[in-house]
Amino acid sequence: MTKITLYTRNRCPLCDKAKTALVELQNDWKFQLEEIDIETSDELTELYGLMIPVVHLDGEEVGYGFVDKIDISNRLQEKN
Repeated sequence: MTKITLYTRNRCPLCDKAKTALVELQNDWKFQLEEIDIETSDELTELYGLMIPVVHLDGEEVGYGFVDKIDISNRLQEKN
């Protein structure tokens, strides 16, 4: 099954919008959604601190910052 990982942190309005968009996409596409708080890891905070939210599709980075729902949908369509 396709897996989307959302790297996020608390008190992040863009992260909330990204999560809402991904949950809405689950109505059209089958994928597992995993949410990871970057503040639980110094390495992730260093890697993604200024970029969040960051979206990975099966391990490949497909979006960050303002997450475009249509772009993610297109990426899911390419996968299927």
